[in-house]
Formats: sequence, C-alpha cells, structure tokens
Amino acid sequence: MTGTKSTAIRTIRVRVRGKHAKLLRAMAVETNTVWNYANELSDRMIRERGKWMSGFDFDPYTKGASYEFDHIGNSTIQEVCQQYAVKRRAAKRTKLRWRKSFGERRALGWVPFKARAALWRNGQIKFAGHHFKVWDSYGLSRYTFRAGCFSEDARGRWFFCAAVEMEISLPVGQDIIGIDLGLKTTATCSDGDTLTGRHYRDLEPALATAQRARRKQWVRAIHAKIRHRRLDAQNKFSTKLVARCGEIYVGNVSSSKLAKTKMAKSVHDASWARLKTMLDYKSRQAGIVYKEVNEAHRPCTATRRCSECGSLTGPQGLRELSVREWRCGDCGGLHDRDVNAARNIRDLGAGTRAP
Repeated sequence: MTGTKSTAIRTIRVRVRGKHAKLLRAMAVETNTVWNYANELSDRMIRERGKWMSGFDFDPYTKGASYEFDHIGNSTIQEVCQQYAVKRRAAKRTKLRWRKSFGERRALGWVPFKARAALWRNGQIKFAGHHFKVWDSYGLSRYTFRAGCFSEDARGRWFFCAAVEMEISLPVGQDIIGIDLGLKTTATCSDGDTLTGRHYRDLEPALATAQRARRKQWVRAIHAKIRHRRLDAQNKFSTKLVARCGEIYVGNVSSSKLAKTKMAKSVHDASWARLKTMLDYKSRQAGIVYKEVNEAHRPCTATRRCSECGSLTGPQGLRELSVREWRCGDCGGLHDRDVNAARNIRDLGAGTRAP
C-alpha cells in the first residue's frame, strides 16, 4: 500500500562494460596523482602557514593542470580537491593516506565528477569526451545526473554511481516497531520479524579453502558475494520496515566498542552501523520517526525487564547469554529474549513505559 507521491535524491549504481576498464584505470591513476598533490599541499600549508585549506583554496594551485593529463579534465580535478578537503576535515588530520596507483596494496579505482559532467547520450554515458556503455537497469534516460563517480570494486569491475532526483511513493504504514540488534540474528523486531546476518560465517569454510590455496581472485569473489548478500538483505529488510511503520526505534548498541572484543568477527558480520544508516535515511525520505534508544538506563534493562509487567527477572550477565527463552518470575509470561528486548526498546522510544 502506498501513499502520496514525492521526490527524493537517491544514488543509482550501474555496472560499466568491461571493455572500458583500461580507460577508467588510466583515469584513476591521474585522479590519484591529484589527490596526492592535494594531500602534500594541504600538509605543507598547515605546517608552514597554519592554514587549513578548503576545497576552493586548491583552485589557484590546480589551474591549468588538465593540460598535464590525458584523460581527466578540470571538473574532475576540482571535485577531487573538494572531496579531499571534506574527508580531511572529517578525519581531523593534517594528512590523509596516499592513494597508491600500482602494486599489491593499490587503492581501488575512483574517478569523481561534478553535477552535469556526466550525461546520457545515445544510450551511453558521456564523460570527459568518452562514451561508456553500461547495463542500464534504471532507465537512465529519465534522469539528470548530479555529482557522482566511477568506482572500482575488489574484483576489478567498474560501476557508475550518480545522485539523481526520482519520484517515490510515501508509505502510509502506522506500525510502531522496536528493534533489538544482536549477533545470532542481526535484528529482531518487536513483532517477531528478524534479519539474519551470518553471511561471513556461512561462507567462511569456502573462504578458508581459497586462502589456503592462495587463489586471490577466488578470495575476492567470495568477499564480494558476502558483501552483496549482506547489502541485499539489509536493503530489503529496511525498505519493508519503512513501508509499514510510522515509528521505528532501535537500541543504541555500540558496534565500535564490541569490535574490540572476542566477538569482533561476528560484530563486523552483523554490520549494525550500515543497517542503522539505511533505516535513518529511508525514514527521513519517507517522513516517519526514526530514533535510537538508550537501552541501558539500568544495567541490561532491555534484556532483563519483562515487557508485560516490567519486573527485572530476565537473564543477566555474560554467563546467561545462552538463555534464549525465559519465564518471568512475577507474572509468569514466557519470553523470547530478543523479542522481549525489542518490545522494551519500542516502549522506551514511544514513551509508553518509563526507563
């Protein structure tokens, strides 16, 4: 069921035909040269003059640089500098990592562009005087491309990514859902719906075999399969939730802290941060409520508290992590550990129960 129509800025990603890989790789090498120049110039400015350069401050120093390159133009050079300034400011560092163009640990290819620098012409993407054929799964002729990039994955495949304005249907769902994040299941909803997330664990035996055989291409293919499965599952799960809900509340469990423990492999496999990011931006686009709830007002409150009577009789501590079902000692209610926690998160977020 859909509601009213609206427009939103979204990023599309389509595969570029393999025959263009050599040209795009050459563009990426020149892009890395610009990045490294900006990196060195910015570091010197900070050390010698105490000046933190913005993206526009690079323009006088890169004027005419396009004559030194065979493939990229001023638009890409300026966008590289803009992106460098943004990332350096976010990292709060005077210098970022160099982008290596060759060798075993080279940076994956990346060629950014500004709005309208890439155009759709005669069934192909025209950029920097070249035409690139893609597998068009979006009907690209309908869109005007904003800023974006050509990007390479670990398997050497290239993709065209661009922000476009597209029409979307606003959902009319009114459900109120709480979500408990975990490792056995990535997410458990208060109504019992779950998202399983052991994609790395499922393919770990095959990955170990490929690594022992020193089959690098096979290893990259397995990692790509894991990543794609995870993204596909999280996209479908988050889209389905946003379509049927009016309010979504998620526990504020910290993946960065748990990633420093013995559970690190499972934490990275679950990818909570990416799921929360998806729920956040999709909720904003749909105009519904999304909020992270502090589920630790008291020690392990969400897990221990009975969602029916509110008494703290549930399993507590690391020793009782294996307890997946428990019965409340006060009211006698039988609870699934994760569903009960999700219901408590929902109640805390909606304000129907005091912390």
